[in-house]
Amino acid sequence: MLSGMEFVRQSLELHLFFGRIMKEHSFFLEVSFTPKDSKFSSQADNFRKEFDALLADVILLSNGVVSPEVLQSGEVITQYTLSAEMASAYFTGVDIQTKLTKAEAGLMGEAFIKPNPMLERKVFLLNQKAMSLISALIKFKANILSDVLSCKMFTVNYPLLIDHIMREAKLYLHMIQILQNRKEIDEEITTYEQEFFWNTIMAEHSKFIRGLLDPAENELFNAANNFGNEFDKLANEAKQAMGNSLFGDKVTNESLKATKEIRDFKAAGTKGILECKIRSIIIPLLADHTLREANHYLRLLKIIKKH
Repeated sequence: MLSGMEFVRQSLELHLFFGRIMKEHSFFLEVSFTPKDSKFSSQADNFRKEFDALLADVILLSNGVVSPEVLQSGEVITQYTLSAEMASAYFTGVDIQTKLTKAEAGLMGEAFIKPNPMLERKVFLLNQKAMSLISALIKFKANILSDVLSCKMFTVNYPLLIDHIMREAKLYLHMIQILQNRKEIDEEITTYEQEFFWNTIMAEHSKFIRGLLDPAENELFNAANNFGNEFDKLANEAKQAMGNSLFGDKVTNESLKATKEIRDFKAAGTKGILECKIRSIIIPLLADHTLREANHYLRLLKIIKKH
């Protein structure tokens, strides 16, 4: 059973990471449709704005409440996020709220927080609002995927990418539901389930990067391909470890090493894209987005190692 303030802290930390991820998913969908499906672009834009509003509320409640480790992990924002947003807004004409990123850059962490029933109530209501919004976004993503797979719609997003972002939204929703019941996320979602999920995500990131690089970028293509193969193997090992904990430490150690390596690869890639040194059709914010997810997974793996 979570204490009141652990409920507050973990809820806000979850939203700082996943709330931004969801608003960016909405952005990636928004700019992916053809003129024929402009209504879908408008719907995605509305979702993006609603997640902007949610994230703004989260930021207001988070200062001096969330842990310094989360703010310093690079999962909330990175040194590239603001530049990536500005470049992506320039390329697409979409008004990305960079003021949220600036506000997050000013957040202060706190290791020890005092009980605050009023803050608990606000976070509970925030979680309820988030669950409703995420559920609607999941349905929207599912409808898009269905239309794409039945050849009723064309988008520039891979079908696997649409499925990928839907799975991330479902995980976000599930984790909020756990917290609303005042349960520990780590007790409800096992170590191996988390490693299987995130190793799969890292494998798919690698394949998306591989497929969005210019054909002339042979070295980067091969590196992305190798990461895809490595994380496929790690995901399979994590799945096997669910039924045999003897493999657990080995999988975690290998996942930690590989995730550090792909984090560095993504960081160099984000920098290269922003400096116009890499040929690709990767929008800058997508590069930074995948980097933050690697940073998030790294923090999770370090927590797992401690236990």
